[in-house]
Amino acid sequence: MQSHDPTELPLHGPEDVEEELAAVLPETQGNRFFPLIRRWALHVVPFLLLAAAVFVLWREFHEVRPADIAASMRAWGYGDTLAALGLSAASFTLMGLVEWLGLRWAGARLPIPPALAGSFLANAIGHTLGANLIVSGAIRARFYSRYGVNLRQVAATTVFHGASFAVGLSALAGASLLIGGGSPSVRIAGPVASGMGVLLLGGVAFYVALCGTLKQPLRGFGHSLKLPSWRVALAQIGLGACDNAVAAGIIWSLLPEGSVEYFTFVGAYAPSVVVGLISHVPGGVGVFEGSLSTLLAGVPAAPLAAAFLGYRLAFFLIPLLIAGLALMADAMRQRGHS
Repeated sequence: MQSHDPTELPLHGPEDVEEELAAVLPETQGNRFFPLIRRWALHVVPFLLLAAAVFVLWREFHEVRPADIAASMRAWGYGDTLAALGLSAASFTLMGLVEWLGLRWAGARLPIPPALAGSFLANAIGHTLGANLIVSGAIRARFYSRYGVNLRQVAATTVFHGASFAVGLSALAGASLLIGGGSPSVRIAGPVASGMGVLLLGGVAFYVALCGTLKQPLRGFGHSLKLPSWRVALAQIGLGACDNAVAAGIIWSLLPEGSVEYFTFVGAYAPSVVVGLISHVPGGVGVFEGSLSTLLAGVPAAPLAAAFLGYRLAFFLIPLLIAGLALMADAMRQRGHS
């Protein structure tokens, strides 16, 4: 069924949000999208990846004592701790700017402050629950309904945000693999890193060219989607790359100084993020850490384990706690006004 104008779809009550969004978003999560693949691959693969991650983590860290990890965390000091928290806040701010740009592209003219708030709620909860378009889209829909944003605009913003993350991560990973590829600090062979870097940057360039030349909407999975302009695509790449660069900096800033160069680290961080996402394990917990610890070489185990804990705390648990409290406060305020 072809998509209609976003203004034609009325917004229903909160209990219907998930069902409405499931119909509006591309059917990549529905029962009609390759049912056999979804039934087997999307259920078996996460368990296989998680099992592999558990084995890798045991192999890398089974000799590390909790006291060693605690000592590595104490070695951060106030400066490194504040830097990690500041980088986390900067990443969520960049995600908010992407959200604001996506809302404008979808036709919703919201000021920046509510876009930052809606983005924070959706991403703080979505990060922990996993990369789920329906969950983050439902949070956006319930928050933005007070500003007159309808479900099709929410769906478009959600897809826009995901595309910005993908092209930004690809651009950052491609540049990092070309700059830091072949370093002894990462277990990616130089030719492989260079080849992957060229492919990723080529894909990003193709996306910009497609946005600049294709005037007709893309059609697939029963929906149509008009690509943004090439200028908006460049903004997506720039903001998405900066966001991922800042997020990678959270872990890197918590590692011992000089243990690994930044661009070399990002060359291992980016594919680990992708593995964590495709695993469908909530937040990529274990899978992301297992992949990154496998790709990194020469980083001491205890500081690396401590950096993983600091990353989860600064980028996942603290934002989730703040978002949960904010949602509770908002629900109580709405009940008081009803």
